Amino acid sequence: MTTQTAPSPAPGATTHRIHRAWFVAAVAFVTIIGAAAFASLPGLLIEPLHQEFDWSRGTIGFAVSVNLALYGLTAPFAAALMDRFGIRRVVAVALTVISVGSVATVWMTSAWQLVLYWGVLVGLGSGSMALAFAATVTNRWFTARRGLVTGILTAAGASGQLIFLPLLAWLVEHHGWRPAAVTVSLAALAVVPFVWLLLRDHPADIGTTPYGGTYAAKPAPVPGAARRAVTVLLKAARTGPFWLLAGTFAICGASTNGLVKTHFVPAAHDHGMPVTAAAGLLAVIGVFDVAGTVFSGWLTDRFDARRLLVVYYALRGVSLLFLPMLLAPSVHPPMLLFIVFYGLDWVATVPPTIALCREHYGEDGAIVFGWVLASHQVGAAVVAFLGGLARDAFGSYDLVWYASGALCAIAALMAVVIRRRPVPAEAAAAA
Repeated sequence: MTTQTAPSPAPGATTHRIHRAWFVAAVAFVTIIGAAAFASLPGLLIEPLHQEFDWSRGTIGFAVSVNLALYGLTAPFAAALMDRFGIRRVVAVALTVISVGSVATVWMTSAWQLVLYWGVLVGLGSGSMALAFAATVTNRWFTARRGLVTGILTAAGASGQLIFLPLLAWLVEHHGWRPAAVTVSLAALAVVPFVWLLLRDHPADIGTTPYGGTYAAKPAPVPGAARRAVTVLLKAARTGPFWLLAGTFAICGASTNGLVKTHFVPAAHDHGMPVTAAAGLLAVIGVFDVAGTVFSGWLTDRFDARRLLVVYYALRGVSLLFLPMLLAPSVHPPMLLFIVFYGLDWVATVPPTIALCREHYGEDGAIVFGWVLASHQVGAAVVAFLGGLARDAFGSYDLVWYASGALCAIAALMAVVIRRRPVPAEAAAAA
């Protein structure tokens, strides 16, 4: 076995080249954008599938909930698989699975096929492309600016929504849902060669250092990915911060992916708003999501992540309580104000949550965040399903909006009691 050493510049030498870590982050950003097409489609499918197959909204919501749950439950295992087989291989396979699952829905005739193709296959593939991917890239390639990079990569999903949602809404409106499903499939597949040729697993692969850090040899592949993911969960589950982070993030998922992303378009349509207009509002959320998430990453590098979470959840809860009064046949200024605010707050919770996982769990932080993300998606899955049932039972979504607003208030209270990890004496002395 040979020992790797990093090339070092001559004493006093300076360089103005952009660090390779930023190119890796750019590749990851584009990859997440390409995979984001699948996340834009569920809310657009509810009405067309209900009309064509006469499936209840609860049945369609169940398929979406399976997708969301598997998205989350796969994430921690995907993070461990990236340690075992490398980021590039795992992401390439995940994108291929998403492509296959999406295109297979074109030929479905029964509800169980929707659950299998969209729920299981796309759920498993998208789970491997979840935010654990962003956390892994950030942990490996960056020592400085981690909060900012986390915000940028998290915003990639919103950027994908901005790009794909208006297109998919137009396709569904004018050509039906099948061309939209094929578009999702092609978008995921198109990114695979990009990932394979340009993404690198570790700075040592090209003899460089993490941004802001020192050179370290690439660690040996970690065997037993599933065992490691479960071991990390069992260890983290014995600590209070894990349950508080998991609980707050479950509510985050319930109030975003489960509620707004899945049910906003049909809820607005219930009030007479055209589907394309409602989808356009979701795309606007994506615009401000990018700015809000990147800004949240910047704030996370400078302020207490716990306090940021308290503010984010409290304001989100208040906004949801007003939403039922804002839905109308046309877009008006108060609705635009809600859309702008909700976009800024949408995934602003991610950078401080990842920072707290890293603070409390160190090298296992990405896998722990994978499990916290699993709770996010379980929360989303529950509300995606219950939201459809509520609409079938009560004829409106009002109760769901109010309940989600109350849950966000609970999340803010949970964030208050997350304790700061004590700084070791030697680290404090060094600082």
